[in-house]
Amino acid sequence: MAAESLGKALAASGRPLVYGGGDRGLMGIVSNTVIQHGGSVTGVLPRAMVLAGGEGRGPVERVDDSGQKRQVPAVNEGNHKSVVVDSMHERKTIMASLAGGGFVGLPGGFGTFEEVLEAITWSQLGIHQKPVVLVNVNGFYEPLRALIEGAIQDNFIQEKSRSLVTFVGPTDGQSPANFDWGRAAVEALEAWKVPSEGGLFAWDQKNKLAAT
Repeated sequence: MAAESLGKALAASGRPLVYGGGDRGLMGIVSNTVIQHGGSVTGVLPRAMVLAGGEGRGPVERVDDSGQKRQVPAVNEGNHKSVVVDSMHERKTIMASLAGGGFVGLPGGFGTFEEVLEAITWSQLGIHQKPVVLVNVNGFYEPLRALIEGAIQDNFIQEKSRSLVTFVGPTDGQSPANFDWGRAAVEALEAWKVPSEGGLFAWDQKNKLAAT
């Protein structure tokens, strides 16, 4: 499974995981796998979700070798730290600041889409300069790739901005079943180069503006 593969690769490479907290969904699998393999995890959760019991720590659903879903206990011990914040905006800001090595997106829903696109946009604007890697399981992110390519063709996105996001997946001749998703994602993070021209704006000019 891609989520477990990613967790193993992050732990093996010594890269800490920063994510939205909790054990549910694919990111719950990633976080537990990181801890099980000796890695470090920081979960950032809004207070409202904590109080409502959402995205909390609990059993993790996994698929065994026979293809059957089963629940396994969450790893509540180890290098896991939780940070509770007051809003979704604060959550994303803290996650982005702690994610020094970049961002990896697994298949997901609205929240995943929003966070992935915001991370790409922040790199475009120059708020940060960090890689965004999308784990393209079963072609999940092909519609987004096509959307970006279409926007480039229609001159809504600059040609050079294509490099702000990397899609990883099997190439021709590779079997998806044997593809090492985690290793591919980590290698893509390490291979990414900061664009020579940087972002669109300089965000450290507060003192310059005050002096004018």
